[in-house]
Amino acid sequence: MRRSPTHVVLALAYLAALAAIAFWPTPVDQGVDVLNSWPVRWLESSFGMPRPTGYDVVQTAANVVLFVPLGWLAVALTRLSWWQVTAAGFVLSSGIEVGQALLRPERFATVSDVVANTSGALLGAVAATVALRRRVPARA
Repeated sequence: MRRSPTHVVLALAYLAALAAIAFWPTPVDQGVDVLNSWPVRWLESSFGMPRPTGYDVVQTAANVVLFVPLGWLAVALTRLSWWQVTAAGFVLSSGIEVGQALLRPERFATVSDVVANTSGALLGAVAATVALRRRVPARA
């Protein structure tokens, strides 16, 4: 894919937002009624999805969704394969969790966050790989 200035700006904005979310002094959802938030209500009303029974389900899903753009952008803007991007997502997520453990004692560094984040990077990378292969005609 051609790296346009727009794509680069979007990638930089995403990374800045990710850093802000990861290293905000307190959890970004502190004080929010996550189980009654608009995304949960929208999924329930639009798709008939049952309301989650616990915060952990919503928090894990949010961590997956948070890293999908990373996987997509990394595949779309580089020559890395889906598995290399997934490995990079794992390394980045692990670094974030270690950074939170060392620098932000009020945050919770967990292995489950690394698994969820890596899963999101994998989903984004695979989706971008499939989408970009469909757009590029096969060479004879």
